[in-house]
Amino acid sequence: MNGLMLVARREITTQIRTKGFLIGLLVTALLVAAVSFAPKIFGGPTSYTLGTVNSQQLPLQAAAPDAEVTWRSFPDENAAKQAVLAGDVDAVLVNGVKVLTDGEIDPQLGVLLQSVNKETKLGAAGVSIPPLQMQSVGADTRYEAARAGIAVVLVLLLFMLLMGQVMMVAMGVVEEKGSRIVEILLSTVRPWQLLGGKIIGLGVLGLINLVTIAVVGLAAAMVSGLAADFPPGIPGLLAGVLVWFILGYAFFATLSAAFASLVSRQEEVSSVMTPLTMLIMVTYFVAFYTTNDATGTLATVLSYVPPFSAMIMPVRMAATEVPLWQVGASMAAMVVAVLAVLSFGATVYQRAVLRTGARLKLGDVLRTR
Repeated sequence: MNGLMLVARREITTQIRTKGFLIGLLVTALLVAAVSFAPKIFGGPTSYTLGTVNSQQLPLQAAAPDAEVTWRSFPDENAAKQAVLAGDVDAVLVNGVKVLTDGEIDPQLGVLLQSVNKETKLGAAGVSIPPLQMQSVGADTRYEAARAGIAVVLVLLLFMLLMGQVMMVAMGVVEEKGSRIVEILLSTVRPWQLLGGKIIGLGVLGLINLVTIAVVGLAAAMVSGLAADFPPGIPGLLAGVLVWFILGYAFFATLSAAFASLVSRQEEVSSVMTPLTMLIMVTYFVAFYTTNDATGTLATVLSYVPPFSAMIMPVRMAATEVPLWQVGASMAAMVVAVLAVLSFGATVYQRAVLRTGARLKLGDVLRTR
């Protein structure tokens, strides 16, 4: 175990001291912060289409000169409800006392309606005015847009981190094998310790990136006001994403090290890694598709199938409510898959890493005793 931790510490200290890692971490943090402020900076003018039923139009334009407000009149409340559900209007003011919406009203629009309604009636009556009643006439779509956005960000983040760290593992294995440094290292540690230490060390670097992105993103979202639209349970979601990253990374990184041990030159890495990179790409594309259909059959079924579950289940967790037993079952299946891959990868690595020269065939390595 000391050898395992020694190799892991070596990987961490070697990489974390490089300018490339530090600059990359800083650039990533700045990009995440910029994305959090982008909606506020590039959002453009706010526009609303509103309706009335037996109510006068409120002078919203005077209170918000930058907003574009269009009014429509409806003969009765039923017609107004149909327009709201169809998306023809953002909200309808009924009898001057309540507002019909489809799900939760836009926060800025809600504040604007309440304040202007109060000022208008106070000026006319000079008495205490009760707030407008907000009534949703459709399904509760609260946080729907925020969940979809978080799901898209998560799948992109997991894909980039997994792909980046997996390639680092492969290049590290080939570099050590091609330079014959691995022969020196294996004189002091066992093959499984060298393999496990490299995977753990580079995995810690991936976690540092992931935690940095999460912390900077949340802080920037809170400062920009974007966090106000976030659904509850974000800390639990982030904890789940960390677990899924670890499981997905362990799966793909082990296979990466095993495949990379078959070659001795870095020029051959891309060809030997093609099956694995294709698997990661397919997992990413399926996960990205499920951001628009998180409750569909494809997303539900593949969220239990390793390694697809490493990306799809966290996407489902972000996009919709997922029962804990489903998350637990998916994690259990992924853990079993990781254990199986670790056994396979350790066998291939141990038999191939000291055999330099021409590219080895996986079948020949597995048949070697």
